[in-house]
Amino acid sequence: MRIVNKLFYLYLQKMLEIEALHTIDTEYSADSIEWCSHPSYNNYFVCGTYQLEGNNAQSTSPPCRRKGRIYLYQFDKDALVVNELHRLETAAILDMKWLPELQNASVHQPILATANALGQIEIFQIIETNLKKISSLELNPTYHNLLALSIDWDTRMSLQTNDDTKNLLASDSRGDISLIRFTYRGDLQKICTWSAHNFEAWICAFDKWNENHVYTGGDDTFLHIYDIRTQSRVLLNKSHMAGVTCLLSHPNTEHLLLTGSYDEHLRAFDTRAMKQPLSEINLKGGIWRLKCDPLKRNLILTACMYHNFSIAQVAEPRSPIVVGEFNEHNSICYGADWCLNARPDDKQLFMATCSFYDHKLCIARVNEKQN
Repeated sequence: MRIVNKLFYLYLQKMLEIEALHTIDTEYSADSIEWCSHPSYNNYFVCGTYQLEGNNAQSTSPPCRRKGRIYLYQFDKDALVVNELHRLETAAILDMKWLPELQNASVHQPILATANALGQIEIFQIIETNLKKISSLELNPTYHNLLALSIDWDTRMSLQTNDDTKNLLASDSRGDISLIRFTYRGDLQKICTWSAHNFEAWICAFDKWNENHVYTGGDDTFLHIYDIRTQSRVLLNKSHMAGVTCLLSHPNTEHLLLTGSYDEHLRAFDTRAMKQPLSEINLKGGIWRLKCDPLKRNLILTACMYHNFSIAQVAEPRSPIVVGEFNEHNSICYGADWCLNARPDDKQLFMATCSFYDHKLCIARVNEKQN
């Protein structure tokens, strides 16, 4: 059976191509793309930007300011048309995540969390076709120039909670991790903060299968597992040769953790035996984002910063392969996400990508190559 599967995926490797449909100039440098996870709004997505506004080294003026903008777009998959619905001026955006819909929630409009260059977590809600800020939390007011670097919603909690609360994890440039509680009334409350890394904590993520464990990755090259009940470290992994920049607790495969690093390798781990990775594959350029496809085909969309956007097939975690590459961008490849499918019979894959200094956003369709 394993031989048959490998032959199939080698065949698939020759079959995928990525067709650019739209190219958009975001004006500011683009670094984050998130497709809305709300079933009624899955044709919406946001793009976050990070723009330095300042002076040269000889200037006596104040240091550069990090400003940003969030764009809200709507993509019609049938007509293949994209429209900008709203743009919102903010501090520079480093990460964004849509709140998965809760069945028992008292509101039904999509909610978006952002991490910004002022060290804040901000919450926005779609009102008609606009983004409206409903709450904000400063991670640590005592530190100047703190950047909030990454965020993650606890999706497992959505299966269990009977009220309108949700937990959020955030990492920052001091190496700290914060656990935050959000309520649909718009409240943000920091539950606890702990020091996880000696340098920037680039990434944090909940384990989608273990409600007590979270993962963190830092510029110190370490991957950690923490128990959020005590904020105590359960494991320290030293497999990476450079900073750990992205983490994906696989939503469809229990015990599978994927990591990306500045060392350019995509690694697969069995979370029950984390001493060594199951596999490593060099995707080139450093890896900043990992996104699992909505059709459960074990396709992982990867943002390979100084190379391209690649699609890796990890149906065999011990033998991942690259099955598609997208080379339309000419700058740092930071933001990427799949269009989320609302209908079970919808088998077409679309994706959105963005890059930094060329402030470029692309929408593309993933096709099977025709012989």
